[in-house]
Amino acid sequence: MITYDYPLNERIRTLLRLEDLFDRATHFVRSDDPESHHVALVTLFDIFEVVSRADLKIDLVQELERQRQTLLTFRNNPDISEEALNGALYEIEQASAALLAMQGKTGQHLRENEWLMSIKNRTGIPGGVCEFDLPAYHYWLNRDPGQRRGDLEGWIGPLLPIREGLGIVLRLLRASGHPEQQCAAHGVFQLMLSGRTAQLIRLRVPRSQAAVPEISANKYALNIRFTVPDTEMRPRQTETDIHFELTFCNL
Repeated sequence: MITYDYPLNERIRTLLRLEDLFDRATHFVRSDDPESHHVALVTLFDIFEVVSRADLKIDLVQELERQRQTLLTFRNNPDISEEALNGALYEIEQASAALLAMQGKTGQHLRENEWLMSIKNRTGIPGGVCEFDLPAYHYWLNRDPGQRRGDLEGWIGPLLPIREGLGIVLRLLRASGHPEQQCAAHGVFQLMLSGRTAQLIRLRVPRSQAAVPEISANKYALNIRFTVPDTEMRPRQTETDIHFELTFCNL
């Protein structure tokens, strides 16, 4: 199954973008080759841009506290594992404490690093980080992989409380819904929401079905149009019926 997450508000959209960026940065940091570490650094700059535009720390702390209070209502519930509940509460409390311990503006340590900012300013120029443009960066890329990885981990490390906090929020959000089996007749599906509220819509489509969902939604209706994947021509609507799994998620 291929999963498609579709956010229904700007806050969740930002969290999903950051989740993707953190996952990508972590993946490329693990590699040894200079090209992967270049991608990791450029991805770090993208993370910096996103966290600089939103007051994520306060939003995450408030949401985690709201979820903690919700979980506390399950105390002494015979249908709930006390061990699992205590584990979830501990994870939330640790994430909140780490967020509150962050000093200053998010990403300030990157903003104050003149060497990093000089590289960031060149990454927006096609081919702008060649060795003749940034010889100091070229030198860094030719250092020992372990030293480069240590630098990258040091730059990403202060931002990890953001990653841990948003990871908990998104995990709870995704687990809040109940999957429904649906069918898009001739590739088209429409559902009137009738007051149903959600922050995230999840679609799961079998890999055997060659179809890509185009999703649009507002407070009144959800519209999904499945198109035939094509890497050359404009997407066109499929003529076949598409069976998929639909989940409305809300905290």
